[in-house]
Amino acid sequence: MTDAVGSIDMPDAQDEAPESSKKTRKGGKRAKKGPLKRLALFYRQIVAELRKVVWPTRNQLTTYTTVVIIFVVIMIGLVTVIDYGLDHAAKYVFG
Repeated sequence: MTDAVGSIDMPDAQDEAPESSKKTRKGGKRAKKGPLKRLALFYRQIVAELRKVVWPTRNQLTTYTTVVIIFVVIMIGLVTVIDYGLDHAAKYVFG
């Protein structure tokens, strides 16, 4: 009986790296560091992420702010009308 092509019994020579060429590191990126180094790394990562943010232009910011203010005013009006109606309904029912 012959082995099938790609059998797991005999791995290809290119798939195996010799043990001497492997570099071993203790911990890698997540090695135990002092609290100040971890804090500095944390802040560096924050700055790196903030640089990726697409900030709105002044015109977009004005538009978004206007839309939010108009929405809030409409919701205040809606809640006021509902509250006024429920107040009169409660006074009518309970006297």
